[in-house]
Amino acid sequence: MTSSNHSMPSAELLTDQMETPALDDRSYRVIRLPNKLEALLIHDPKTDKAGAAMDVNVGNFSDRPDMPGMAHAVEHLLFMGTEKYPKENEYNQYLTSNSGNSNAYTGGTSTNYFFQISAPSNHGSRASTPGAGTPVNGSSQELQLSSLYGALDRFAQFFIAPLFLPSTLDRELKAVDSENKKNLQIDMWRLHQLSKALSNPNHPYCHFSTGNLETLRDLPKERGIDVREEFIKFHEQEYSANRMKLVVLGQESLDQLEAWVVELFSEVRNKDLPQTRWNEQPLTDNELLTQYFAKPVMDTRTLEIVFPYMDEDLLYESQPSRYLSHLIGHEGPGSILAYIKAKGWANGLGAGTMPICPEAAFFTTQIDLTEEGLKNYQEIVKIFFQYLSLIRETPPQEWIFDELKGMAMVDFRFRQKTPTGLFTSKLSSVMQKPFPRNLLLSGSSLVRKFDAKAIEKALGFLRVDNFRLAIVSQDPPVNWDQKEKWYGTEFRVEKIPTNFLQEIQSAGQSTHRERPRDLHLPHKNEFIPAMLEVEKKEVTEPLKYPKLIRNDESVRIWWKKDDTFWVPKANVFITLRNSLVNATPENAVKSKLFCELVKDALVEYSYYADIAGLEYSLNTHSAGLDVELSGYNDKIPVLLEKVLVSMRDLDVRDDRFKVVKERILRSYRNWDYQQPYQQIGEFTRWLTGERGWITEQLLAELTHVTSEDIRNFFPQLLRQVHIEVLAHGNLYKEDALKIANLADSVLRPRVLPQSQWVIRRSLLLPEGRSFIYPRTLKDPANVNHCIEHFLFIGDNSDRALRAKLLLFAQLTDEPCFDQLRTKEQLGYVVFSGSLVMATTMGYRVLVQSDRSAEYLEGRIDEFLGGFSKTLDEMPEPDFEGHKRSLLAKRLEKPKNLGQESARYWAHIENEFFDFEQVYDDIPFIESLSKPDLIDFFKRYIHPSSRSRSKLSIHMIAQSSPTDTPNGTPMSEKKANFILSLNKLLNSMKLNSKHESLQKIFEDVDVVGGDQEAIALAVRNYLVNDLKLDNEGTNTIVQGKQLKTVLQNLGIQVPPPKETHSINGETPDTSPSKRGSLAAKPPVVIKNVHEFKAGLEVSSGPVRELCKFEETEAKL
Repeated sequence: MTSSNHSMPSAELLTDQMETPALDDRSYRVIRLPNKLEALLIHDPKTDKAGAAMDVNVGNFSDRPDMPGMAHAVEHLLFMGTEKYPKENEYNQYLTSNSGNSNAYTGGTSTNYFFQISAPSNHGSRASTPGAGTPVNGSSQELQLSSLYGALDRFAQFFIAPLFLPSTLDRELKAVDSENKKNLQIDMWRLHQLSKALSNPNHPYCHFSTGNLETLRDLPKERGIDVREEFIKFHEQEYSANRMKLVVLGQESLDQLEAWVVELFSEVRNKDLPQTRWNEQPLTDNELLTQYFAKPVMDTRTLEIVFPYMDEDLLYESQPSRYLSHLIGHEGPGSILAYIKAKGWANGLGAGTMPICPEAAFFTTQIDLTEEGLKNYQEIVKIFFQYLSLIRETPPQEWIFDELKGMAMVDFRFRQKTPTGLFTSKLSSVMQKPFPRNLLLSGSSLVRKFDAKAIEKALGFLRVDNFRLAIVSQDPPVNWDQKEKWYGTEFRVEKIPTNFLQEIQSAGQSTHRERPRDLHLPHKNEFIPAMLEVEKKEVTEPLKYPKLIRNDESVRIWWKKDDTFWVPKANVFITLRNSLVNATPENAVKSKLFCELVKDALVEYSYYADIAGLEYSLNTHSAGLDVELSGYNDKIPVLLEKVLVSMRDLDVRDDRFKVVKERILRSYRNWDYQQPYQQIGEFTRWLTGERGWITEQLLAELTHVTSEDIRNFFPQLLRQVHIEVLAHGNLYKEDALKIANLADSVLRPRVLPQSQWVIRRSLLLPEGRSFIYPRTLKDPANVNHCIEHFLFIGDNSDRALRAKLLLFAQLTDEPCFDQLRTKEQLGYVVFSGSLVMATTMGYRVLVQSDRSAEYLEGRIDEFLGGFSKTLDEMPEPDFEGHKRSLLAKRLEKPKNLGQESARYWAHIENEFFDFEQVYDDIPFIESLSKPDLIDFFKRYIHPSSRSRSKLSIHMIAQSSPTDTPNGTPMSEKKANFILSLNKLLNSMKLNSKHESLQKIFEDVDVVGGDQEAIALAVRNYLVNDLKLDNEGTNTIVQGKQLKTVLQNLGIQVPPPKETHSINGETPDTSPSKRGSLAAKPPVVIKNVHEFKAGLEVSSGPVRELCKFEETEAKL
């Protein structure tokens, strides 16, 4: 609890007495400005990230019916300049230069904007961009040290005076369109839109919420609508201070934060707009008692039962839906899932509420079906309603509520911090709810009151006359006969057959004699933690690494007693090292099956632990098997022993093997239907790693594996292992030793000699060489290509080289995004940065786009080549600002125990044991000069560098929204020609400008092959723009090189010239991929085995561990 001196007459204090977690060291204050904007101020003296979020109580439900996506488009456009800061990327540039980032999302009734930025520290980032302003009620020294003020100033202008710049309008609408294209083949989006399309057409839930170029630009223009004016009008009519909830978090005092908020946000206009309400419900009698069958992109099978439900915002004290979802979604003995899983019909089940808008919600249950489950979906629906009848005939049980209440209290009491951006974003959204202001942190987290009548009222919505069904499968019981408008999802909708509905009604009225005996309410949970004590000791400085408390031929144990977060929790990581696990694709598949069968056998047991805040995972790893446990430390040994015994004594049942194998088979097949940017990293790792397998290799082996294979195989995995353990958290040294002893005593493995351990190594790309690996996407309907442009740098343990790579990634972060995403609109997914492999590192740029990979390659090289000038001309203060920003990122502290544990385990798992890496890197970063980076750039990055090593992965779409006969859009061919010509001229030292060439060829029919017009345009450009003499002009216009550019683009192709091969392969010599001075053309990788066989291998990680050893007896 906090109190503060609120001597500021211009803001009304709503509360400074917040209900907080026990360990929360922050101070809170809620104020209301004169314009009725409400703000939650948070003083966190220890944070290294400040930030803010604004939730505006208007979303896509308020779109014009004839312009779906308006609210989403306005969200995008607010980032593109304001009256006070008219430069379109000013906001993001400021954040990036101060180790920050931002994001936003548009929901049905809210639009949420948030950012985080570096807070002051020893290496803190002063506001390196001018224009931070002068404080009105705070000290100038405090302002000077905080980049938060400058960020808030820019942020506030979104809501005061955005420009909706005409020059950015088309580009941002294309960004919205790209975002929509990214989602077109994602089942989550497709099925959600289908659910909306089949809802009440008089309720805005039915809207298409994302928008695209057709809805936001083309069709409105055809109707004579000025879309920019419509967006401005939307902002003016719907954005009002009284609809806004602001959260600001910083190191500064509450008084200082309040002064800034009053100064910067008081200008937001208050239009006294009401909270929007809708008289209709999303589902009416027309939509209820229907069932629809939908075809997914991926091979999935689900059954969804949806009930219209009440808005529970005012029932925050009792939250009756939590009682119902706890029972319906239970996975222990007696549950719906346990019963249908035993029949081989289901793999999983989830239940809970889905808020829609004020006064409307859904209660949904989603069941992951097996093949047999799909055939028996009607039986599953009847079992579901039989379970509801069980709940109805049993009065609400207070002991069940008390378990929920007790665990909610424990979870809230020991809640740890989360990243600033996510924390402020969520809180600003919560502020829209009608909670008392002192309960903003706890309102939806705690259940306070057992209200049997509220539970019975909630159960009253789950009726046999108040639901609809959705059955999703590629092999439905019926034929699809319709397509959803926006995503093209095939479906069929019909009334639930009368006889089926009668059976459901009978099930809903069943008595205990008519129900299966195996359906019953859950037992009391023995996993609820009883010991929550934490011995907190004052420490001058937390230990930076775990201690090595046992290190012999059998076991290596790392341990650290938590000295930072003081929660009764722990994280335990165990690697059972065995080279058999991943030795071949077949072994990898059998190891995966083993892990999944163990987890399948433990579902009912482990679920009780899960809902009591203790969870485990079991997975394969390149070096062995990984067992991880996390949560309240009280019962960790109990769960661990059960997991280990289940691994040792697994009963491989044929029926469960069939179900689990089929589930993995679908997951492998579905991998190819992910978004291209989610697939591409697997190929980069595969081509740069000494060993490893890709999904298609695993899929090829899976079909041949039998249950008998697993019975014979898994004992070999456990017979001979080396055990490595990290025990971190509320555990003493003795506890950590017991955990390792437990693993050793249960499994009783033979020693695995270190000579048999897997060695982690990477492949080394040869200097001055360029490789391209093309892959065609398996999904024929996906229109998005993708490229990962990877530049090999070197050994990832070379601190000086790593410092240069990290700083270069920092320098290019915002410019790369701004150029390729914002300005060129290549696609919605664009990012760049360092990429670390097992023992090596590199720089990568990734773009997903409906443009060809060839074109993207050229644009990336064009950006990198152009960055030479940016770097040369960068003012020294800006360069130093980027160094401070990088240091702030590197020194960012873990926010909770889980993050710190994950950091330690990553250093153990990669076997470098470089626990103090971020601290040891500091002097190398601090000492870097601009000439150092220029040398680094010229050697490793610039497209003309003779020493640059590049691997480019091309994911190639089978289809395109603008296909021409040869598969390349006309506009793209022209763009490719201009790009290639520009490179050609620059290779001749002519200082050609891409933008100038675009203007010259604006009206020239390049694709049609009008060579006379092309030659004339080139001649005019050379003479008038580049001031070249006639002899030089004639040489270029009449020479072979210009014809070659046209030929490679398929324009009036003459007989092809010969190309040479490298290692027996024909290189791809497309001009958009050639560095102007590159020593050799790129090699197209056709045989991966031959490619990898021709590369050298790095050394593996080696580190002396004596520094970390602790041998004294102290526990």
